[in-house]
Amino acid sequence: MNPAAAELEDLNKADRKEARPRLVLGRLSFLSATLTGLVLLALWQILTMAQVYPAYILPSPEAVFNRFGEVLANGSIWKHIGTTASEALFGFALAFGVAGLLCYPVARSRVVAIILNPLLAATQAIPLIALAPLLVVWFGFGLLPKVITCALIVFFPLLLNAVSGLRGIDPTLREAAAVFGATRWQAFWLVELPLAMPTLLTGIKISLTISITGAVVGEFITSDSGLGYLLNLGRGQFDTALVFVALLTLAFIAILAYGLVTLLEKFLLSWQ
Repeated sequence: MNPAAAELEDLNKADRKEARPRLVLGRLSFLSATLTGLVLLALWQILTMAQVYPAYILPSPEAVFNRFGEVLANGSIWKHIGTTASEALFGFALAFGVAGLLCYPVARSRVVAIILNPLLAATQAIPLIALAPLLVVWFGFGLLPKVITCALIVFFPLLLNAVSGLRGIDPTLREAAAVFGATRWQAFWLVELPLAMPTLLTGIKISLTISITGAVVGEFITSDSGLGYLLNLGRGQFDTALVFVALLTLAFIAILAYGLVTLLEKFLLSWQ
């Protein structure tokens, strides 16, 4: 075997050796989550069998499963999922666009940061549950107030992580890019963005999941569909099984969103 081939083989072995612990950790994480879910399900079943709480307070897993089967059979659950998911995605997209425009000036300009930081802090001081009714007064009962609610709840984590990632880049790397003749845009696209990507993706994972919370908050105020509406409907009718159906569906959507961004993260950061 020639020296180049031997060196390549050594690199492949090193890559496999590094990948093995990550694979083991991934399997352990999945196993831990599965076991935790099974333990919680068993405790839930024990509590209902022991009749610690009345059925209208804590329905059995079987009752929740049957109720889910009912809304699945009549197809209504898909309408509610579609409504909440669209509100969350539109709100996330709006926040992502605004945060994307502001993150670079805030990260690179001290003046811009001084001007915007108090405004950004103020947006986090106002409870969204109190702001949501005002958004309905301003923008009506349609999709827009819910999208804005989602965007407001998502915006700060997105911007904070993007700014943190950009500020954490070694300045000498920017200087090296300038020495090699890179324009500011080329330096951002080829140097700064890839290096800030891990922190940015962390913000996306957090924000995409909590955008669902923003959609539900908006639906609590005014809506005739969505999983937040389903929660309100179940609460008003003392249909606790329906409330559990909505909650578990929300949890599943959040886990799915987190998993999809994790896959995207592995693809985009495969160079690390």
